[in-house]
Amino acid sequence: MAPLQSSSHARGRARRDTAMIENALPVTNLSVFANGLIYLILTWRVIRLRRRDGIVLGDDGNRIMTKRIRGHANAAEQIPLALILIALLEFQGIDTELLAGLAMLFTLGRALHAAYFTIHGTHWRFRMWGMAATLAAQAGLLLLMAYTLLS
Repeated sequence: MAPLQSSSHARGRARRDTAMIENALPVTNLSVFANGLIYLILTWRVIRLRRRDGIVLGDDGNRIMTKRIRGHANAAEQIPLALILIALLEFQGIDTELLAGLAMLFTLGRALHAAYFTIHGTHWRFRMWGMAATLAAQAGLLLLMAYTLLS
């Protein structure tokens, strides 16, 4: 049986363990934060319009509501896969700079796409370039995943 550890030793170990957890997967942490913020903003914009126009379910024929719902839904469709790939790749030790670059490209794409759906008068090219960046980043992440599977 191992001897009991002093309380100061246990506190020191707990601090080290906490520091390791806090620094774990930094690219994933930043990606989750940034994309979570984008998703939260999209959600809030839908809720605000629902409250303002008294729309309980669906879009009630309101074109602005349709646009906001689709922007929100698209984020819900695209963000989870990318975040899972980022986390798995970072956990596997893929080059941090390469992974961070793809994560930034993905997040930039999501921000451009969200801007089109939430900011009135935003040019349609924001949507186009947003999806192009999103898909390019996802393709890069999937290629990296294929590389790790085949290595």
